[in-house]
Amino acid sequence: MTFPAAFLGPPIAHRALHDAGQGIPENGVTAVRRAVAMGYGIEIDVQPSADGQAMVFHDATLDRMTGTTGPIRARTARDLMDLRLKGSEENIASLSQILQLVAGRVPLLIEIKDQSGGIGAAADDMLERGVVSALQGYEGPVAVMSFNPHTIASFRAHAPNVARGLVTSGFMPSQWPGLSPELCSHLRSIRDFGKVGAQFISHDWTDLGSPRVAELKAQKIPVLCWTIQSAQAEAEARRIADNVTFEGYLPPLDAA
Repeated sequence: MTFPAAFLGPPIAHRALHDAGQGIPENGVTAVRRAVAMGYGIEIDVQPSADGQAMVFHDATLDRMTGTTGPIRARTARDLMDLRLKGSEENIASLSQILQLVAGRVPLLIEIKDQSGGIGAAADDMLERGVVSALQGYEGPVAVMSFNPHTIASFRAHAPNVARGLVTSGFMPSQWPGLSPELCSHLRSIRDFGKVGAQFISHDWTDLGSPRVAELKAQKIPVLCWTIQSAQAEAEARRIADNVTFEGYLPPLDAA
């Protein structure tokens, strides 16, 4: 499996094409429909329900994006799909719902959120298996990624034919207080890239000048980046990155 070339085309909408000011929440159905209609690629996040379904939601807890509290992992998919997303008229969606909606019309990039609490080995692989289950029979450009190399290794074992990558950054310890300096150094080096069978990286755009990024790019590894919020930042990032993940503005579709 090679990384689909479609991901190097239209810019990718971060958490779909959301706009809280217009009542279009991140990772929501309306944001996904909007991105599809405009022809942008889509990036979404997934967290697990108590019964093992992949739910399209960024945070580990419900507090920020819903009117309730507590870990998303503690509730069943049915219960979660009854919860309204703040500032909108829509509910939390499952990955299966979003896949049916996208239907292969634009590239879909799925970030599998860390379940270990510290970018280490998680207690189970329930979320990876939930993503694999949802992807069964899906046709269209799709790829998964994670900050956690253990997650990508686990996903690869379940679905070796689905494109996968690592979300990376400079991992400055001051910006990652929950991680040890040693782990930050390890992650900064992106040394697990080959070990987990990654095929691309999505790197913090402010750190694209990293020598390790340059090394991977010299090896013809696709380099995406996150998260661009202006045309000026996009122009700077594209000096190195092959494509951008964006939010807060509308980049031209032919920017690549």
